[in-house]
Amino acid sequence: MSGPSSAPAGEAAGAASATASSTAHESLPKAARRQAGGLARALVTPSYPATPLFAQSPRSWLRRVPYGVAMILTTILVPTTAQMLSHDYGVGGGVATLLGIVQGSPLLLSVTRPLQAWWIVFLSDLVCALVVLGTADHLENRVWPWLPGAIIGYLFLLLALALREPRRTLVAVWLVTGTAGLALGMAFPDKSNGSNVVLFVLSGVVLLVAGALRERGDAQRRLAEQETISEAERAHRTLLEERTRIARELHDVVAHHMSVITVQADSAPYRIGGLPSEAEREFSTIAATARESLAEMRRLLGVLRSEETRGERAPQPGLRQVPQLVEATVRAGIPTTLTIADDVAELEPLPQAVGLSAYRIVQEALANVVRHAPGAATRVAIYAEDGSALTLLVVNGPADSAPTKPLETSGTGHGLVGMVERVRLVGGMLDTGPLPDGGFRVAARLPLVDLEETDPS
Repeated sequence: MSGPSSAPAGEAAGAASATASSTAHESLPKAARRQAGGLARALVTPSYPATPLFAQSPRSWLRRVPYGVAMILTTILVPTTAQMLSHDYGVGGGVATLLGIVQGSPLLLSVTRPLQAWWIVFLSDLVCALVVLGTADHLENRVWPWLPGAIIGYLFLLLALALREPRRTLVAVWLVTGTAGLALGMAFPDKSNGSNVVLFVLSGVVLLVAGALRERGDAQRRLAEQETISEAERAHRTLLEERTRIARELHDVVAHHMSVITVQADSAPYRIGGLPSEAEREFSTIAATARESLAEMRRLLGVLRSEETRGERAPQPGLRQVPQLVEATVRAGIPTTLTIADDVAELEPLPQAVGLSAYRIVQEALANVVRHAPGAATRVAIYAEDGSALTLLVVNGPADSAPTKPLETSGTGHGLVGMVERVRLVGGMLDTGPLPDGGFRVAARLPLVDLEETDPS
């Protein structure tokens, strides 16, 4: 039983192995043809757009270097090549001049279109090698098939190619260069003296080194762009986080006012006797609307608050808590003085949004002193401006020493971003900047009028 059944299995395995082997043999030529086709297409597909070399460099002198080098080489190689062809290789004056121009002038084109320039120079070098072969009496002591001037210009052209074109194009150019030199050397072995091998090796070195430098520069540029994008994203995220935090704090302020409205509207019919029925219905509508608005605000707060963030239980701080904040800063090792003008007391009660913003601005300014200027003498001043605005001033000197104790009531960690948002929220103005002695100044003006009156929009 086992014998007959094992025979077909072995035959099937052998057939499968033979099929796989034949498929592999068929795929190798197909892959080779595909690679050859890709290299051929690379030779006729230049990079787009035709931007000059080093066009993205921020240095203007570096952007002009390729033009200067190409101009100098063209000015030198065109007459030198023409004279060498005429005197050393016996080529006629007109033909020698034409070949010198065709071989040298495309170097100017290589700054913006190196692949097109390479085709012109490569074909002109081939024509020059054949012309020299037919006109020169003896080449035993002459460089052939590639002339010295042609080698110099060709290497510069390959350098421009390596700084511009992709790797596949560079490989194709290198293989075509070697193949052409090998074909000429094999066709005329008694004429060739190794310049084809020299150019093949030098071109490989130039393409390899310049291509590696180009890829390294591209990688550094992409990294710098990514870092710029990441920094912008971090700044945007910080702004959104601070706005969300401010919105959560303001919820408590607005919720308090809405609760007061609800209680007053509900109790109005009991506190005020003899109200007509229409007035009672109006107060009832006001209370219902206030309760609905309060519920909507709580739902909004649930969206703004992250899963890790708990709601604030304690009352929001205000201007009355600034002295405690200054005391905490002094305990942290920052010599801080507080000056509150007498007319500030006349502004009480302050709007809660203004009081909260004033406290947070002073808090963040002092936290920045602890972080960035430890030991610096600091002055906090609060003034009233004609009863219409509150002025805050926090000025610190240069850093002196490390703090002896961390600040007990730290800031939000968002620095000037939070200050700007809080001042904008109440329609105020903020002025910050370094001082000549190395210190820093934070000045804020918070208007006491309604935001709608201060917002031009």
